[in-house]
Amino acid sequence: MIEALTSERLAGVAHGFFTRRGGVSEGVYRSLNGGIGSNDDRDRVAENRRRMAAHLGVNHLLIAYQVHSADALVVDKPFPADARPRCDGLVTKTRGFGLGVTGADCGIVLLADAERQVIAAVHAGWKGALGGILEATLLQMEKLGARRHAIAAALGPTIGPKSYEVGEEFFERFVGVAKDYAEFFMPAARAGHFHFDLPGFIGVRLAKAGIAHFEDLGIDTYADEARCFSYRRSVHRSEPDYGRLVAAIALG
Repeated sequence: MIEALTSERLAGVAHGFFTRRGGVSEGVYRSLNGGIGSNDDRDRVAENRRRMAAHLGVNHLLIAYQVHSADALVVDKPFPADARPRCDGLVTKTRGFGLGVTGADCGIVLLADAERQVIAAVHAGWKGALGGILEATLLQMEKLGARRHAIAAALGPTIGPKSYEVGEEFFERFVGVAKDYAEFFMPAARAGHFHFDLPGFIGVRLAKAGIAHFEDLGIDTYADEARCFSYRRSVHRSEPDYGRLVAAIALG
């Protein structure tokens, strides 16, 4: 059976943070792999995505070609899988399809102004979050009538700080933008290395942007192998590839 986690902050809006359970993929992709960019069998990925769309009650699940950018796009009709826009945020107020985002350690964020019926899905890895993808998505939501003080956001399974060790160059890149970003880093056991709090960074960026509510589901993709795919875990194990989790949201 397909498994989809939900957020109380998004109550009243159809959404789900799908785990890796309930699909048809096999091997390292077992079982609900939603990643077109993986080397999984295309028919199996398509069936997995069909199950996710059905869970949301829609016929189409739109997921962009994610490029770790700060670009967000308003969509008002489905786009074909072979012509996906290159961006990391999708926004709509149109019914009939869902907006999705994939991740395997990066932040997967769903947002909604439930009263104004404006929704968004965001891929927020460290590069996109630092570059402003969250703020860019909020601006696009406002163009459709959303009010920032009424927007709720939820962060799905994301690599946690205990699992996210980075080098000094990574640390310097952040504090070079703002010195107070040092608060998101803790020294690691290895000299010259740090543990980076990506969920905390995403939450603070959204809070400073002025949204109403934020919830972090608190699931570490690296540590929770039973429910989550993880790029970093696959690298550490020298696995040939990895699956992708999907978070999706739709207007009823």
